[in-house]
Amino acid sequence: MHIDLTGRVAIVTGAGRGIGRALVRRLAAEGVTTVALDVHPGDLDSLGAELTSETSVPASQFVCDVTDAARIQEVVEETVRRYGRIDILVNNAGIVAGGPVDVLSEESWRRCQDVNLTGTFLMCKAVVPVMKEQRSGRIINASSFAAIVPSAGGSAYAAAKAAVAHFTQALAGELGPWDITANAYAPGMVPTQMNHFAERSPDEQDRLLDLLTIRRWGTPDDIANLVCFLASDQAGYVTGTLIDVSGGKLATQIPRAAYDRAARAT
Repeated sequence: MHIDLTGRVAIVTGAGRGIGRALVRRLAAEGVTTVALDVHPGDLDSLGAELTSETSVPASQFVCDVTDAARIQEVVEETVRRYGRIDILVNNAGIVAGGPVDVLSEESWRRCQDVNLTGTFLMCKAVVPVMKEQRSGRIINASSFAAIVPSAGGSAYAAAKAAVAHFTQALAGELGPWDITANAYAPGMVPTQMNHFAERSPDEQDRLLDLLTIRRWGTPDDIANLVCFLASDQAGYVTGTLIDVSGGKLATQIPRAAYDRAARAT
């Protein structure tokens, strides 16, 4: 299968670091004109320098808080002015708010919903009219494995990401008549600056990896492979889905058991 994204235009939020940064770089490598959004100017500056050195494909970076509807509208209008269209929207921006419900602050709860859920809504609200006029588009929203199986102490994040998944289903239903697809993806354990998985003790890392059918950390490339497919023509009949890209986390009750059996057999 040859996935050709050459000449398309993509907006990616939360693009300064981690998975978002990797998504922008991969899309650019695939010939996509990228518009990177983040709240950290320094991260955007370094990303822009990397893209300039790696590819000749056009790219723009904008400081933008996804909870700021007015700023989002400015960025979308500027993107259309510069590039004429928007083919792909990747709502990657997200934050974590942890803590048991009885000690979780209302401020932390609201901020988690605002960035993860309302930010996704506001970006879609601004971009959908452009895609409707084109009668085409791909919307790809970051949910989380926490939307499938939440963690104790992670109620705010799990609630927000589960809502993103259901929002995506509703959005897909609304946009089908314009040949616009909307899908969500659920990453599992991909080490980032936000979760610090790879910085934990060896014993704790082992306990976490024991939950996976594919017993390794996920990588940004694992996510980028899926996003590129969902952004492509080949995924034109895929919409309204939540795709688990977690290495088979908890696909069986005790994934480690298969590795123990395999080790004994060799």
